[in-house]
Amino acid sequence: MRTLITGGGGQLACDLESRLGSEAVSLARTQLDITDAPAVKRALAELRPEVIFNCAAYHNLDQCEADPGRSFAVNVDGVRNLCGSRARLVHLSTNYVFDGRRPEPYDEHDLPAPRSIYAISKLAGEYAALAYGERSLVVRSAGLYGLHGSASKGGNFVQRMLARARETDALQVVADQRLQPTYTGDLADALLDAVRRDADGVLHLTAGGDCSWHQFTEAIIELAGLDVPVRASATTVTPGGVDRPLNGVLARPRADSLGIPALPHWRDGLERYMAQADLLAASAG
Repeated sequence: MRTLITGGGGQLACDLESRLGSEAVSLARTQLDITDAPAVKRALAELRPEVIFNCAAYHNLDQCEADPGRSFAVNVDGVRNLCGSRARLVHLSTNYVFDGRRPEPYDEHDLPAPRSIYAISKLAGEYAALAYGERSLVVRSAGLYGLHGSASKGGNFVQRMLARARETDALQVVADQRLQPTYTGDLADALLDAVRRDADGVLHLTAGGDCSWHQFTEAIIELAGLDVPVRASATTVTPGGVDRPLNGVLARPRADSLGIPALPHWRDGLERYMAQADLLAASAG
């Protein structure tokens, strides 16, 4: 299938491209800015993709709060621009569309309640994809990390924690935010499976199990063989700061009903990622 991947060079985009090979054209923002409607129209006419994976997003939470216009331009208007052909749109979204105030996981049928500019713009992007796209598929995931890092954030979470661990005597990480950290290699496999099954609508695809950021960091430090304590802290929101959901855990009854295999447990994904990235301690390799 002829495939266009936007947000080329990013973690998930690179994993999708590696699996699709010559079937895919992956374009970075410098090659295709999805907020440029005429440029998107030309690209779609030239490439004639059957499927578009939209991995482009404005996802730095603090920057989204500081520049809502840019957030909505990329996360909403850009999505609508990609709906200007008969290609199927697979749009990546986030667990942040939920407020995280209840203890139970959120499934695909739960009503979103975004509490930040980033989350509001991502939810609006979901609506744009579903309203204007051709059999669009919206996939919510969480805590993504992959072999190609996250350039806009100075590396993915694993890389940042390891860098900090080598520069300090102890780490302090929030223990009251729960989620399912998801390896992008596993997510890429699940996305391709969902497309082959002709899935549309909204799906939740995340790693199995769940943990706090504190527990995730403890696992990272343990697997790396570092002797650095990881201290637990509580989430605080300063005036004007970003409200992050405490419970970001997603359930997937709709994905299960479609027969889409569950992704591996978060710790399994982490260990495989660290092995591939040559980050494991020698004894764990």
